[in-house]
Amino acid sequence: GGADRGGRCRAARPRRPHPAHHRAVRGTATPQEALALRAAGDTGRVLCWLWTPGGPWREAIEAEIDVTASGLWALHEIRAAARAAGRTARVQLKVDTGLGRNGCAPGDWPALVAAARAAETEGTVRVTGLWSHFACADEPGHPSVAAQQEVFRDALATAARAGLDPEVRHLANSPATLTLPSSHYDLVRTGVSVYGLSPSPEVGLPAEFGLRPAMTLRASLASVKRVPGGHGVSYGHSYRTPGETTLALVPAGYADGVPRHASGSGPVLVAGKWRTVAGRVAMDQFVVDLGGDTAAEGDPVVLFGPGHDGEPTAEDWARAAGTIGYEIVTRIGARVPRVHLG
Repeated sequence: GGADRGGRCRAARPRRPHPAHHRAVRGTATPQEALALRAAGDTGRVLCWLWTPGGPWREAIEAEIDVTASGLWALHEIRAAARAAGRTARVQLKVDTGLGRNGCAPGDWPALVAAARAAETEGTVRVTGLWSHFACADEPGHPSVAAQQEVFRDALATAARAGLDPEVRHLANSPATLTLPSSHYDLVRTGVSVYGLSPSPEVGLPAEFGLRPAMTLRASLASVKRVPGGHGVSYGHSYRTPGETTLALVPAGYADGVPRHASGSGPVLVAGKWRTVAGRVAMDQFVVDLGGDTAAEGDPVVLFGPGHDGEPTAEDWARAAGTIGYEIVTRIGARVPRVHLG
């Protein structure tokens, strides 16, 4: 990929395999994302887990999306939606093994699995999966990892005693996929590693796992001009030019996912050299100081990529913004055109 004809940035990622070519299960957070996959023609298995009361249960059931119940309230709504649709809902049950976010509390788990088994008997539900999520798998040796595995084993045993026989059981996120084979069960849920990034430096570098950063963010310069020394740059004039210089404008900002926290520190490759953002990142644009170098409108800019050609990486941006690489690659907004490379 390169800059698009409109001059804004674009992100390049590997082309997704066609659903017919593999048996992978897609995972989405929201039902809207899952329904969008169906609307786009994805006919494979899709699991969606982040529900609130009154969600589009019936639409998801009719689209054969695996929905998640993390409590009795969700199971009640699923059963009602299944009756209205005249379909059997595919349901996965999630237990909170220690993360403290979504998931059924272990004390409430026996009641949930018993109710789910009753729903199976009446034909409104088919329990297709049992799952949970790690809190600290990106910190090798953290005691919570073994503790969560034990809680998950107990939860599986409780479900089996209730008569549930799911298609899949899954616990491992990216760091557990890379470092903890005992947590793999029937599925692993790779998130950050799909981007070719390591979950954390403590887990290891991408190359140690055979990972290659897969996303490149490019743009084209929108403006190039000479300015005198002492010229203020961007909001607040937190940067002033040290002498006569050339300023170049990159048409991407925090509305596109470029972190404002990287103002004055975010790295970019322009005119063959690393530069840093000069002054504040604005909503739609930021400036770089080219010093004595020259450039022209339309010249390419690489914000981040694999790093093989000397460009910054998502991890470089993460350090500049005080965050993690996963946030850098996932925050790139819908205004940025995507180009998928085979």
